[in-house]
Amino acid sequence: MKGIRENMEENENKNQAPLLEVKHLSLSFSQYDRRLKRRTLPVIRDLSLTVKKGEIVAVVGASGSGKSLLAHAVFGILPYNARMEGEIFFQGTCLEEAFLKKIRGTKMALVPQGISWLDPLKKTGWQIRNGKNKKEDRERCRELLKRFGLDEKTAEKYPFELSGGMAKRVLLASALFENPSLVIADEPTPGLHPQAALAVMEEFRKMADEGRGILVITHDLELAVQTADRILVFYAGETIEEARASDFFSEEKLRHPYTKDLYRAMPAHGFLAENAGVQPYVLKREKNGCLYQGYCEKRCEKCLGEIPYRKSKGGYVRCIFGEEEERNYGTGSERFDISLS
Repeated sequence: MKGIRENMEENENKNQAPLLEVKHLSLSFSQYDRRLKRRTLPVIRDLSLTVKKGEIVAVVGASGSGKSLLAHAVFGILPYNARMEGEIFFQGTCLEEAFLKKIRGTKMALVPQGISWLDPLKKTGWQIRNGKNKKEDRERCRELLKRFGLDEKTAEKYPFELSGGMAKRVLLASALFENPSLVIADEPTPGLHPQAALAVMEEFRKMADEGRGILVITHDLELAVQTADRILVFYAGETIEEARASDFFSEEKLRHPYTKDLYRAMPAHGFLAENAGVQPYVLKREKNGCLYQGYCEKRCEKCLGEIPYRKSKGGYVRCIFGEEEERNYGTGSERFDISLS
């Protein structure tokens, strides 16, 4: 595994068109309360990101922050009561329904969160091949099983005969069967032993190094730092910071107070960060200003106003202090432009 690639190909990434581009995505759900009164729950607000060939972008946030809905939005598998605003592009083409059906599972693939996505009535090999049974399809299946450390006999097993780690690797094999350009993994490591979880993330690193774009949605910041190129921090439905993975080597390089709390809560640092997993319930969020203002020691009157998503220290941050940090950061060659456009 390469780990953190400090000598990343910056110039190439700057000029490269993104595989996936999400512009100002907002998601809300309509539901009825106990009095049968209809209400709207906003779960994602103004999310923008890009994923390019050869890189891993990790979206990190606490459970319930809405980050998994990003994968569902990209693949067009949102429930009927969802309302989506914004635009999503794959290789420059808007992901409208007809185009999405054409490339879903071929040009872009999903590694789902739970092994329950495997059909309990179908053998593993059939599911990896997606029902295809030609000689070349069976050979491709065998190659993928070998790549992920699984015996050929695994193809004849049913999902209930697999361990959790084996089932995760079967999902990875299924995602790669059609050789997609973009892979989106939704919480691929929960429930795995730390070594097994790291092995899964190493596979994503290999996929990226083969030229694919990888979007990993995870709550495990430590694994993301070890394997990703860029990290987006998600809080209560908003992207509050975008940074290089190497920025997490030092708290001083981070921008948002919540991100710094996450940094302190990492096992390697051992600090007590009581607000690292705290976020407001969707109906009790602040209607104006910063969503984190109720927990932030630096909060002031300006936090009640509009908080733009601005460049800061070579990354992006949704914080009123970002402008001051940007001015103090300078313009040296160490800056890294990760423009969303």
